Amino acid sequence: MGRNLQSGERLRPVDLARGHGLSTQAIRNYEEAGILPAAARTPHGYRTYTSLHAGALRAFLALAPGHGHQTATSIMRAVNQGAVDEAFRLIDESHAQLLDDRRTLQAVESALGDLEPTTPPEPGGTFIGPLAGRLGIRPATLRKWERAGLVRPRRDPRTGYRVYDEADVRDARLAGQLRRGGYLLEQIAPLIAQVRAAGGLEPLEAALRDWHGRLSARGRAMLAGAAELEAYLRRRG
Repeated sequence: MGRNLQSGERLRPVDLARGHGLSTQAIRNYEEAGILPAAARTPHGYRTYTSLHAGALRAFLALAPGHGHQTATSIMRAVNQGAVDEAFRLIDESHAQLLDDRRTLQAVESALGDLEPTTPPEPGGTFIGPLAGRLGIRPATLRKWERAGLVRPRRDPRTGYRVYDEADVRDARLAGQLRRGGYLLEQIAPLIAQVRAAGGLEPLEAALRDWHGRLSARGRAMLAGAAELEAYLRRRG
């Protein structure tokens, strides 16, 4: 065991597992993944843990809700390898992603302020290539959105090309923003349908309230994770 692992009371895998509703196999998996420091072994080869391992487990389980399982694993692995600056960088990236998600939500809410009742198609319009370029997506993505009912371009009677009018552009822009917010196509489709109906924005407003709640929960989870990680870092010395 590393020199910075505190001795204290010896803990078995089951002792760590019971307090968090985990299996002993999960504890062994966490050790193998680097989430927990390496365990000491008895003369018979059984793993023994200490209060330091318990602190590492608490830190990981607190980090996972805010940062996700993969990032929380990378953070703990970096800390246990002595690469604390790398762990801080990973945390910074998660906070930056949360900020970006908040800005995306603000963009969606701003787009809502510009929504107007759907108007009949007007002469002209935008073709699939230019619209995809404006949205920063591939034409194939727009075609996928069309199959899901998110956009409903008309066809040019002479060429057969898709033509997107102002309402289609609005729907595509809103769909793109909601996709960035983590919504699935099947979740977006009914929202777009309500937007088209004009005056039926309640489902979209409810989705935005839920989005606000999820972002706030992530932010608070990050605070809880930071507190446990700081306690673990202090324990490591």
